[in-house]
Amino acid sequence: MPKKTEVNLTDLLFSLSQAMEIAHANLSNHQLRTAYIVWKMGVCAGLSVERLERMFVAASLHDIGAFSIEEKLHIHDFEMHNPASHCDRGALLFMQVPWLAPMATIVKHHHRTWYKCDAPLDAENVFESQMLLLADMLERRINRSRYILHQNQDIINHIYSLSGTAIHHDVVDIFTQISGSEEFWLDLTSPNILEILKKNGPFRHVSIEREKVFAISEIFRIIIDFRSPMTATHSCGVSSCAAVLGRLFGLTVRECQTLELAGNLHDLGKLVISDSILCKPGRLTTEEYAIMRQHTYVTYSVLSSVRGFEQITEYAAFHHEQLNGSGYPFHLLDTELGTGARIIAVADVFTALNEDRPYRGRMPQAELVETLQGFVSRNHLDALIVAMLMDNYDLVRKEMLEKQSIILNYYHEQFKLIE
Repeated sequence: MPKKTEVNLTDLLFSLSQAMEIAHANLSNHQLRTAYIVWKMGVCAGLSVERLERMFVAASLHDIGAFSIEEKLHIHDFEMHNPASHCDRGALLFMQVPWLAPMATIVKHHHRTWYKCDAPLDAENVFESQMLLLADMLERRINRSRYILHQNQDIINHIYSLSGTAIHHDVVDIFTQISGSEEFWLDLTSPNILEILKKNGPFRHVSIEREKVFAISEIFRIIIDFRSPMTATHSCGVSSCAAVLGRLFGLTVRECQTLELAGNLHDLGKLVISDSILCKPGRLTTEEYAIMRQHTYVTYSVLSSVRGFEQITEYAAFHHEQLNGSGYPFHLLDTELGTGARIIAVADVFTALNEDRPYRGRMPQAELVETLQGFVSRNHLDALIVAMLMDNYDLVRKEMLEKQSIILNYYHEQFKLIE
């Protein structure tokens, strides 16, 4: 029986929250700052620890349903007149993870104003969604280029103007009790907001087991891949392919699980890439490709801050490294690349070559094998792993395509309908 591995929930939650927003200065820490507001309001309201934690998690990931940078910016700048689609997608994602499911309705209704609410404030999660609505609106009104104490009274006045209409007056009253303190505003806009939440927030000492981490990795795989039907099944293909190769290589169950996790998260850094580049219907220019190359570094930066993710980080972030040191972003040599990272690298190439792209169709087997052998001859990919893949080509491809078929159906049946 493999040993259970625990991962620090605080690190994981905050790192994934930040990963969705580091692409643009106007988005940076929006979800964490929103979580700070609801946490302070929840404490003031005397909520139970359980309700505080539930509301805090929902706030930390409340924009999880906004997949692209462009959509996030439109929401943040109040330019999206109907933000319900990202709320619906976010709720659907929360429902995929059993321990997140109770928070799904908070996320679903975090843009529903009070005068459109058809349930009393004491109904389940209505109070929490109203708190999140206030916190989200407040944070989005902050001018990040202006000192906070020069604008906080204007923000307070705006929130007051919404009392009894967009926001229930009881929720505004709670905000009134915390908004008079300079500390509240200075902590909220502090560059150290992450450390403030880690030190004082509700998840300071909570760890979760690998099974729960895997479920979270699957919803982030969806966020990464579902921005386009062309990429909708890529990460699940890499995950499946890597797991099969791990088994063939003789790795332990735990090591194969790590490969699956790494496969789900290997392209996490693509969250910082705009749709204009990521979904471009053609080959990238030199300048665009240079921007794209940062995604592996971002994957490393985000995952390396999670205690318990050390091996997963290595496997996921090194998938574009090459044995001769010509890869990126670290230009590691063969002596610095372990078996797991080498397997993910092969799985990534194999999956990509089996997929349609705007500028080419999926490669037929003979051409694909020749391409992989070319990578081996140039000392880019591991010869032993590629040979093992070629010896088991039909098995690996069959399992990969079966998993991708399930995910593609899920994409079309659930997410593509939410526009």
